[in-house]
Amino acid sequence: MRLVLIIGFLVLLGCKDRPSATMLNNGEPIAPKTNEVSLVVLGTVQDAGSPHIACTRSCCAELFANPDPRRKVVSLGIIDTENDQKFLFEATPDLPSQLKALAQLAPSAKEMPDGIFLTHAHIGHYSGLMYLGKEAVNSNRVPVYVMPRMHSYLESNGPWSQLVHLNNIALKPMKDSVAIELTSNVTVIPFRVPHRDEYSETVGYKIVGPEKTVLFIPDIDKWEQWDVEIVQAISEVDYAFLDATFYDGIEIDSRDISEIPHPFVIESMELFKDLPWTEKSKIHFIHFNHTNPLLNHESKAYKKVVDNGFKVATYYDLLSL
Repeated sequence: MRLVLIIGFLVLLGCKDRPSATMLNNGEPIAPKTNEVSLVVLGTVQDAGSPHIACTRSCCAELFANPDPRRKVVSLGIIDTENDQKFLFEATPDLPSQLKALAQLAPSAKEMPDGIFLTHAHIGHYSGLMYLGKEAVNSNRVPVYVMPRMHSYLESNGPWSQLVHLNNIALKPMKDSVAIELTSNVTVIPFRVPHRDEYSETVGYKIVGPEKTVLFIPDIDKWEQWDVEIVQAISEVDYAFLDATFYDGIEIDSRDISEIPHPFVIESMELFKDLPWTEKSKIHFIHFNHTNPLLNHESKAYKKVVDNGFKVATYYDLLSL
């Protein structure tokens, strides 16, 4: 009984809300100044968001009553000021507010991005495409970059196929490990990673700017299942946004966690513990389940991660590339 109470306490702690260091102006983040090429974090939460559907814990109840505008599903934005272009990584259920945030940071007044890159066909990563349809903005051929299975899935299954047929989106094929030069300043390289590929393959991205390079892997089953050494991959970049869905196995008490594998944060920290401080500081954990204590910057788990030299991605973080 005592063990159950302890586990329950840890779950509640992991789901606890916390204030952000980002200053707010009338509930909206104050837009920082951008350099010529910048990356902005537009979301850090797992697919289903926070608060989570059907969550009856006290922390979810508080968020249902008082939503936190910073709790958005995982997404990155890239802004190329020199070429007047902006790109979005992932089309989440929070797409409208994320596009607005990206547009406010970008130099032009246009609302639509110059391209959207999808990682895979799980709800938090592509379902935001629905807002591009005729029921919403009725966009005109927004480029959506996809791998072969994802291309087929969107083209062959409604309602996504309607977006293609009505030219709301224009599917742009990608190939594993083949670079895509978006502008004179930005190149993107997709690469396959092992994950639950029910409807599409899953990819991560290497985003290459004029001076710095980013690794983005929001979803992967386990690091050891990838045919690339993650430590080597980190050594080749300046920033690494890595899957941190669950801090550990304790926080999930209502699901068979073997059916939803991810690297636990404690496993990743153990794997990376002997890296030099300069390498650890590249790592930005991201894609947090609503139970993950890293969402609470006052938690012991958050302090442990930071004290060990790692970073925790935060909404509206802005990095120069």
